[in-house]
Amino acid sequence: MNDHRQWAREAIRIIEADFQRSADTHLIPLPLPGFPGIELYFKDESSHPTGSLKHRLARSLFLYALCNGWLKPGAPVIEASSGSTAISEAYFARLLGLPFIAVMPATTSREKIAQIAFYGGQSHLVDDPTQIYAESERLAREHDGHFIDQFTYAERATDWRANNNIAESIFHQMRFEQHPEPSWLISSPGTGGTTATLGRYVRYRQHCTRVLCADAERSVFFDYYRSGDASLRLECGSRIEGIGRPRVEASFLPKVIDAMVKVPDALSLAAMHYLAQRLGRRVGGSSGTNLIGALVAAKRMVEAGETGSIVAILCDGGERYATTYYDPVWLKAQGYELDGLMNAVAASAERGEALPETVLRVNI
Repeated sequence: MNDHRQWAREAIRIIEADFQRSADTHLIPLPLPGFPGIELYFKDESSHPTGSLKHRLARSLFLYALCNGWLKPGAPVIEASSGSTAISEAYFARLLGLPFIAVMPATTSREKIAQIAFYGGQSHLVDDPTQIYAESERLAREHDGHFIDQFTYAERATDWRANNNIAESIFHQMRFEQHPEPSWLISSPGTGGTTATLGRYVRYRQHCTRVLCADAERSVFFDYYRSGDASLRLECGSRIEGIGRPRVEASFLPKVIDAMVKVPDALSLAAMHYLAQRLGRRVGGSSGTNLIGALVAAKRMVEAGETGSIVAILCDGGERYATTYYDPVWLKAQGYELDGLMNAVAASAERGEALPETVLRVNI
């Protein structure tokens, strides 16, 4: 066995040993008084060692790259990210003793940059968020490293049939609930890898569960889902960190998604603050987006005379956004007035009232 193969073998052992030391993430019920007969749960991915859903993805991406022979001893790993994937990848790079460079928008929260540094990674910030891909490719060539490219490989690196993927974990944890087979799974798209895993798994296991994808305001995924136009582009990045893309990504698979909603950023942030109050701790903006998706699904179920369960993804904790989404001065400077929208979210969750349809785009 040559030296590179031996190194890869040891690297895979290290990652697998780390996995065995990690417990599964929690499934948290969130009562919806406004929707009798509907049970909502949040899959709390913030309890991973690196604090987000992206820990699963980073592990899969590193294993995929190792098994393909793409990583080399001492050669840097480069990633294009809005922050959470980069944090998790910096963790795995440190496990393997590899240098790590995160290419991120200059608007990435300071807390995320600090966490990448904590795990030994470097942050390479770019003013134009649409250039993170090209800059990652340039750095990989310049440093003889590997661009791990989550946006291309997320859906194929994850073992969607089993191996404790997020869908398998949800169904295992739901098996003793009143409605063990969820009517809906709710996830917002970053790479699209999570919705691909959820959609593939429910088909593979022959569940009747539907998948709803809740997109951010500044993102092309919703419009691509409706139009099929893969050439769609935006000149700006998403304001909800971790989700929404300015271009259609290879890992976004619309045919395994049953419905989509496009959620205005202000409504996502209002729902984030409401959810944080209900849970007694801070959550990230994408969890607010997913709460809106869950409320839309619950409303449709009640209108159809259905009862059942809904599981939404709690993507990360809110500590990473202390100086942005949870800072009143920052919110005001960005033009966000959330009080009225928070009342609307509360009215929906607690009294079953309709969300302001004028600000939502729904395709169910």
